[in-house]
Amino acid sequence: MTPLRILLTGTTGYIGRRLLPVLLEQGHHVFCMVRDQRRLDITDYSEEHRQRTTIIEADLNDPDSLKVLPKDIDLAYYLVHSMSTKADFIEMEQENAETFVNYINQTQAKQIIYLSG
Repeated sequence: MTPLRILLTGTTGYIGRRLLPVLLEQGHHVFCMVRDQRRLDITDYSEEHRQRTTIIEADLNDPDSLKVLPKDIDLAYYLVHSMSTKADFIEMEQENAETFVNYINQTQAKQIIYLSG
């Protein structure tokens, strides 16, 4: 399998935390989009895995923050939900998804894996 450049949103969530080591074990480079990089500790990962992990702070509630995300990705995992916010859940979900699509349309990604609330 050819290593891919993968954007993983929701990296600090239940699924994202378990998916990250699997993707790294398969040889992929993973860009971990997190709102707070202090919540993602990869110090116990191997040196090889840490070298193929890039942690990037960005927030779908702030579209300008997505400018730091890479454009040369092959695929993206959308594992984000707005269940912990105090705003209207359905409206926030829609806004976040639209923000993500606007970003993805600027990339070379060929696939999105979507799992949300």
